[in-house]
Amino acid sequence: MERIKNKKEIMEMIRKAGDPNNYETSWDERGIPGVIKKKSEIKKGRVSKATGARFELKVRKDLEEKGRVVDKWSNNVDLDEDKVVPAKRKYNPFSKVMAIGTGFPDFVSIKRIHEGAYSVIGVEVKINGLLSKIEKEKCAWYLKKGIFSGIWIAKAEKKGRKIEVVYENFLEKYGKKYME
Repeated sequence: MERIKNKKEIMEMIRKAGDPNNYETSWDERGIPGVIKKKSEIKKGRVSKATGARFELKVRKDLEEKGRVVDKWSNNVDLDEDKVVPAKRKYNPFSKVMAIGTGFPDFVSIKRIHEGAYSVIGVEVKINGLLSKIEKEKCAWYLKKGIFSGIWIAKAEKKGRKIEVVYENFLEKYGKKYME
């Protein structure tokens, strides 16, 4: 029975690989189809990435208008080693560009409260406002170690035709479960 299932999978891959109108196929060095992506999904991903980048810029401008100093956070948390590490850089082979700002959270936001005291907030930008389990664990780690005084999740909220930035405090939304 396994052999028939394997044959069906192979025949399906061959069918998809031969359909250049709906699928984009990458081939390995032996001539075997490797990754087969649906063209509609490729376009959807490109649009989502552009929308996320525009919203990230909007969040940055909003924080700066509120009197905060904002910078891209270029570090990440290695939960296994229990320390902050530089974020890995992502390379785009097509445009030959190295993406640098790939840290978690997206921004560090600083505001002077009074002489010698500052509010240092980590800001993670998510259009839908939902964090993955690993992201929640990283947020809790940052707060437990005292690296940030708070973490905000910036999400988009539609008011009529206009999209507004709404900030949710990590501790208020997820704190009870993850801060134990």
